Amino acid sequence: MQAPYDDLRGFLSALEANKQLLHIDREVKPEPDLGAAGRAVANLDGNTAPALLFENIKGFSEARVALNIHGSWANHALMLGLPKETSLKEQFFELGDRWQKFPVPVDRRTEAPWQEITVSEDINLFELLPVFRLNPADGGPYIDKAAVITRDSADPDNFGKQNVGIYRMQVKGPDHLGLQSGPPHDFGRHITASDGKKTGLPIAIAIGNDPVLSLVASTPLAYDQSEYEMAGAWRGGVPYPIVKAPHTGLDVPWGSEVVLEGEVIYGEREFEGPFGEFTGHYSGGRALPVVKVHRIHMRRDPIFEHLYLGLPWTEIDYLMALNTSVPIHRQLKEAFPEVQAVNAMYTHGMVNIISTKVRHGGFGRVVGLRALTTPHGIGYSKLVIVVDETVDPFNLEQVMWALSVKFNPQHDAISIPRMFGNPLDPAGDPQGITTRLVLDATTPRSPDNRGEDDQLITPYPETTDWESTLKEMLR
Repeated sequence: MQAPYDDLRGFLSALEANKQLLHIDREVKPEPDLGAAGRAVANLDGNTAPALLFENIKGFSEARVALNIHGSWANHALMLGLPKETSLKEQFFELGDRWQKFPVPVDRRTEAPWQEITVSEDINLFELLPVFRLNPADGGPYIDKAAVITRDSADPDNFGKQNVGIYRMQVKGPDHLGLQSGPPHDFGRHITASDGKKTGLPIAIAIGNDPVLSLVASTPLAYDQSEYEMAGAWRGGVPYPIVKAPHTGLDVPWGSEVVLEGEVIYGEREFEGPFGEFTGHYSGGRALPVVKVHRIHMRRDPIFEHLYLGLPWTEIDYLMALNTSVPIHRQLKEAFPEVQAVNAMYTHGMVNIISTKVRHGGFGRVVGLRALTTPHGIGYSKLVIVVDETVDPFNLEQVMWALSVKFNPQHDAISIPRMFGNPLDPAGDPQGITTRLVLDATTPRSPDNRGEDDQLITPYPETTDWESTLKEMLR
């Protein structure tokens, strides 16, 4: 396994060495060029689409912009130090295996590259950062791939409760951000705790990070599980490097390109949005928390990393595919060891496909209902499809076969009305309320005796040898 990357630049070098990075040297405008390029690269082959590095941004003499860092399965594999040809299913189980190393103690350092320049007066984000609208009808420019770091003010010394998450931020003024939060998110809990004390919430915003940190920051961990200690596990047991931010005292990534420090202003809410979301639709405006920026630290030639969102699939779907699937798999397996794998890759886990051995009649629907109560499932899972252990949940041809011949709508669909739903889901009625649906496409077991006389077709045992022979011939 390749040694882990401590910063974004190290990973960009690895992408270039593996022909997974395109340098764009010609001058581009922040709008419309960067958003258009983000959409365009998402339209390429999802197995091999490259990252993009824009070297010449109009109006910014030094800053560069990186897009699509996680935007293909090849890039995702390289992030994990694996060959870029590593299959999706292999990457799923690799992440699950590395999870076993959690927690890995952090590597605390005293200095960081982002301390080269500090701005504490006359802050103007529009001049310092090449912010732009990703899609034409966005309510303004956004920062959307930064690690947002906050602490639980009710338990500030608990390292595990320090949250590192990715939340979108609308740049609303020179030192003024609107920040999305929701009740299921750790950041939302931190806001509630600080509001209870009638005080602002210190915040650090780290832009341009190594790829594993971005992966972990978008993973639904338990409230008291440290993202930094999980990053060490997903780096193969190599401790993750962090540094204290000088103004807030928060722990931030050592390898970031830019670090903003400030506070979430107590009691203030402002209209934020609309924004082109992971659902493929624009989300409407809502009253959300406000951030005042007090310090900016950066490298002399910073790389501003952005995440394009739009009609799936885009980079966010690769970033949040397996790191959503693996936690749900682990949580289900704790209750039901029969569960084999979970595919929660579609639209941030709003659809889950679960393969499981069947213990008894009705077991598939029990597993499906449990998925709805996992930490991620509560806020996102809307449709759960359960299939037999012989069905690969990452192979949609097999899943569609199971739905075609195993599923009877009269008996095997469970509908649960008026559940909490993600407020960004345009199908909500009203938004934030939805019906959940479990489809049990497993083979019936006693005492459900439907299809008990059916015989599944199995191939000759020599089929596996022939697969190997044909693959070798194709090389």
